Amino acid sequence: MTKSDDAILELLDESNLTIPPMAIAFNIENVSRPTVDRRLPKLEEAGLVKRYDDPQGYTKITDRGRAYLAGEIDANDLEDIGE
Repeated sequence: MTKSDDAILELLDESNLTIPPMAIAFNIENVSRPTVDRRLPKLEEAGLVKRYDDPQGYTKITDRGRAYLAGEIDANDLEDIGE
C-alpha cells in the first residue's frame, strides 16, 4: 500500500460517491492522474474498490476498503498489490 492508495480510499470514503479517476486526481493534492490510473487496478485486485466497466472508469470504495481504513484489515494481510 502506498500513501496515494490511502489518499484515494479516504477520498472515496469521505465523499461516499462513485467517481471517475479524473475527479479523484483533481481532488487529492499531490496525486497525479497517472498515479490514480496506475493504483486503481491494484486497489480493485485487493477488493478495496469497485470499478465499473464504463468509459470514464467510475470507482467506489467497498466494505473491505472501509474496513482497511478503519484498521480492521492490516496492509500486510492484503495480497501484494505492488508499489
